[in-house]
Amino acid sequence: MRVLRQNLDPLIHARVRLGIVSALAAGETLSFRDLKVLLKTSDGNLSRHAQKLEKAGYIECIKSFQNRIPLTEYRLTSKGIAALLTYVEQMERMLKMARAVTPD
Repeated sequence: MRVLRQNLDPLIHARVRLGIVSALAAGETLSFRDLKVLLKTSDGNLSRHAQKLEKAGYIECIKSFQNRIPLTEYRLTSKGIAALLTYVEQMERMLKMARAVTPD
């Protein structure tokens, strides 16, 4: 099982980053504020994790104004979707292996 765990994408495996990509996979875009509330995290923590995902090309940051108020939104890229699907497949394989060795 260690071999599979080493193959898990460390960018997605962190709790906040997994929360970001999972939330974005469920919808088209989410604002910074919506993600912050959903994930129950601080501005700085969310910003840092979002930057890592953006640098990897997993999410896109869209900045605009709404009634003269800055609005930051995020969306999952095709690379991010592929990475999340791979991550989920690897987790499913790990769960199958764990179930196979767990005594009844």
